Amino acid sequence: MTTPMLRATRPDGVAILTLNRPDKRNALSPALLRELGDLLTAAAADPTAGAIVLTGAGSAFCAGVDLAAIRAREVFPRDLTDRIAAAGVPVIAAVNGPAYTGGLELALACDFRIAGPTARFADTHATLGLLPAWGMSARLSAAVGQGWARQLSLTAEPIDAALALRIGLVNEVVADPVGRAVELAAAIAAADRHAVGTVRELYDIAGDSAAAGHRAERLARELTVRQPDSRQ
Repeated sequence: MTTPMLRATRPDGVAILTLNRPDKRNALSPALLRELGDLLTAAAADPTAGAIVLTGAGSAFCAGVDLAAIRAREVFPRDLTDRIAAAGVPVIAAVNGPAYTGGLELALACDFRIAGPTARFADTHATLGLLPAWGMSARLSAAVGQGWARQLSLTAEPIDAALALRIGLVNEVVADPVGRAVELAAAIAAADRHAVGTVRELYDIAGDSAAAGHRAERLARELTVRQPDSRQ
């Protein structure tokens, strides 16, 4: 019997979506992304679910995009982080371990992030010779400011949970990030759903530059032409 790549549970008006490829450190395959998108849509449409918690099975939140799928030239959905951000209910990332590159993009698309003590964050696009495609350039700088966003993206150096808390990438660092995220999600689910939705829209209007970030990232991909290394 095949193990599902995603687990979904529903305690106390909260939908918990768990990336379930622990042997691959929850790396994102096209199939996993499509399944996650479908479950996000279903959870947001469920009147009994007032908030969503996104986390990972095992020791990692998400190690990023599955590089084997990239090498095989599989087609990845490009709208997943937008679907997280546009979900009809708040989405909280419970970062239980490393969240690298594509995993960091997933976490950034959530309303906010709760981290565990073993959480680590990194943007390794530059190291891999890739360009961000899911709004990283807009959401990361919105979360931590231009200085830290540039440092993270240009150096590809990981930061730990304590530093992530200090620079505003996460809201809290706790021993049980999933339990704390569910507690917060249950408090949100108990509030008036219309009011919660309206407040999210107000925050989106005030500060969300993800759409502009996507346009810039698409332009960068279109204009990128690999030139011979002038040092050779």
